This record gives sequence, structure tokens and C-alpha cells, in this order.
Amino acid sequence: MRKVWRYLVLALIALAAFIFLNNTNLFAPALTGDPILLAHRGIAQRFDPVGVTNDTCTASRMLPPTHDYLENTIASMQASFKAGSDIVELDIHPTTDGQFAVFHDWTLDCRTNGRGVTREHSMADLKRLDIGYGYTADGGKTYPFRGKGVGLMPSLVEVLETFPGRRFLINVKSNDPEEGLKLAAFLNALPPERRATLMAYGGDRPIAALRSAVSGLKTMSRRSLKACALRYIAYGWTGAMPDECRSTLVYVPINAAPWMWGWPNRFLERMHSAGTAVFVIGPYHGGGHSTGMDTAEDLSRLPDNYNGGVLTDEIEKVAPWFQSRK
Repeated sequence: MRKVWRYLVLALIALAAFIFLNNTNLFAPALTGDPILLAHRGIAQRFDPVGVTNDTCTASRMLPPTHDYLENTIASMQASFKAGSDIVELDIHPTTDGQFAVFHDWTLDCRTNGRGVTREHSMADLKRLDIGYGYTADGGKTYPFRGKGVGLMPSLVEVLETFPGRRFLINVKSNDPEEGLKLAAFLNALPPERRATLMAYGGDRPIAALRSAVSGLKTMSRRSLKACALRYIAYGWTGAMPDECRSTLVYVPINAAPWMWGWPNRFLERMHSAGTAVFVIGPYHGGGHSTGMDTAEDLSRLPDNYNGGVLTDEIEKVAPWFQSRK
């Protein structure tokens, strides 16, 4: 019996040594290069996130403006790239005339002078709207962007033509698989080199349809992200990469990152080798509104020389922060 216990102890020591050596960064390649900065919705008007739900009209709780840019517009994207963004995230809706409108909300009522479900309009109708109509920072006393947003809702075609070669992350706002197939047809009609600059995420069903129809496209949905994370936590310590983590997109909350096997060097190396893009996001607190890496406190939690992705809602502040650390 004593011999059995001795073998068991030795086996546990050997297993612990294997896990340590396979996941320690002591022998991992050093991180080099700059982080990849992802501007969520471009440069946008900020709002109070406390108590925000999917139905909250965030334009009506805007913070006092510090700039004139509205999210998901050409001007906002131009400013984001100029500020130092590598990728801009944008939101799309199919229109009744076969295009994709770039706009965040499911309905028009909050931000615009229009009414109804966004996708139940033509692109021509959406172009007539004032997308700055509903923004207020003082409970409706003043509307500083009213009249300034007429015609500023772009189509996806317009965005890609305005920014040739630039990288974008496309957010599919529905859970309709038909929308995934429509987007797949659009992307497959693009030259391969242009398609390679795009990624997509959104509802489980449209993203599954999109992923199966567009070869090599990096995608993410809640289901795919959960499957990758759970399987990596379960056996990523072995060095084996779950199939669910291959050629995809992964968001990692900064407070959960240290729990990823091999964080940061080994983890990033494994994901990169699997063709997967990693973006660190703000701390996860369970439910509620998701945030980007927007404060110096959050950013300072990144490892030295971190060269993975960083998602932020305030690219105009975050990009200079990284520049100052060079």
C-alpha cells in the first residue's frame, strides 16, 4: 500500500511538472510588436453605462460631448484610423433593397427622426434620416447633434469603398440565419484579399451559417466563444488546441486573462498558430453592459510588451496611452 501511495505521489509530481513546463512563460518566445487596437463602433459619443440593457436608448443618456463624431459613420471611422486604430467594429442591418446599412440600433426611434425596425427600410430611406436627432446629455433640454446627422448613415459597400484595405469587424445584429447567408453572399463576391481584412460576430445562428459559407473567415458568437473557452480551460494545459478555438475570434476579459493556460505568451502563441485573433476586453462582472479597455487602470493590467488585440470604446485616448509607453 505504501508503494502504491509513493507511485501516486510521484505521478502527481510528474503531472504538476508537466503542466508547469507546458504552460510557463519562462521558455516561451518573447512578445514583440505592437498591440492590435480595435475601435468598438469607431469614435463615438459616450454614455452612462449603469443599468443599461438591450432596450436602453443610450443616446438619451449621452455624457457631455467632447468631440463631434457619431458612431458608425464615415467621419468617425476616419478619425478612428487616424487616432491609431488597426480595426474598426461596425454594426449592420440588411435593408429592403438588398443592401446592408451600417447602424447600431435594432430600431430607428432612439437616435434618429425615423420610426420602426431598421431592417424594414430601404437604404435610400435610411439615407434621408438624421442619425444625430436623439442625442441629449441634459435630459432633453438640448440636442447638440440634431440636424447634423442627415445622410450620415452609410452602407457597408460605402464603408469598404471609402477605406480600401482597412480592417473591419462586422457585427450581425440579428439571430436570423438568413442574414448570415446574405452576408456570406456579399463577402464571397469580394476579392479574396479584401475578404481577408474582415471578421464577423453576432448571433449564434447567422454566424454559424456565415462560417460554413465563407471559407477562412474569422467569426465569433456567444456559443462559439463559450465552447472555445470551456474546452481550452478543460484541456488547454496539455498544449492541444480545441477545434472550437481554430480560425475564430476570441474575447478575453482582462480579469479572466490570467486564468487562461499559458497567459500571456504561450496562450497568444497557441491562438495565433491556430489562426485565431485574440482581443482583451474590459473586466467581466457578470451580466450587464460589456465594456472595452478604456481606463489606464485596465490597460496597466496588460503584460509588458503585450502584442495581442485590445478592444476599446475610447480609441482616441487608448492609442496615445500605448504610444506614450514606447
